Amino acid sequence: MNAVVHLTGPGRPVPDLKDLLTRIALGDKDAFSRLYDVVAGPVLGLVRRVLCDPAQSEEVAQEVLLEVWRTAARYRADRGEVMPWVLTIAHRRAVDRVRSAQAAADRDRRAADASHTPAFDEVAEQVEGRLEREQVRRCMRMLTELQRESLTLAYYRGYTYPQVAEVLGVPLGTIKTRMRDGLIRLRDCLGVEA
Repeated sequence: MNAVVHLTGPGRPVPDLKDLLTRIALGDKDAFSRLYDVVAGPVLGLVRRVLCDPAQSEEVAQEVLLEVWRTAARYRADRGEVMPWVLTIAHRRAVDRVRSAQAAADRDRRAADASHTPAFDEVAEQVEGRLEREQVRRCMRMLTELQRESLTLAYYRGYTYPQVAEVLGVPLGTIKTRMRDGLIRLRDCLGVEA
């Protein structure tokens, strides 16, 4: 299936692309129009196969044809035919666009990764909780027996002041004073600001 396809339409001769490119190098707009008619389809087809996005394919094909207009003087007939030269430009542009899009996606991903808040660190939380509990235990050992028992009953067992007074057999006013004094000593020991 290596048939030659002429894109100039039925009955129209294929123009000499080398001659057209020579005239384009001199600024001949009519020559460019004729070259455009011949190469635009293959350029768009090639670019579309590489990019798969119709809008970007059209944009890149336009860039390719603009580059052909600008760089026509660089074409060297002794190095090859015009169509492969144009299609090489098209392929390079399409690949550059793919690489550029990939680089932008990679940049966006790296930026998102850098700004991402790290997930909850369960081990660090456990260690921190263990250290805090140990510090509270150490400070509780520094309290008087009545302060320690009163705070333990009230804060760890959920007793009310009257219940703590009843369990310990101490007047309610004494329990309130001992608990207040104990909480102040705990606050100072733990370094908590009032």
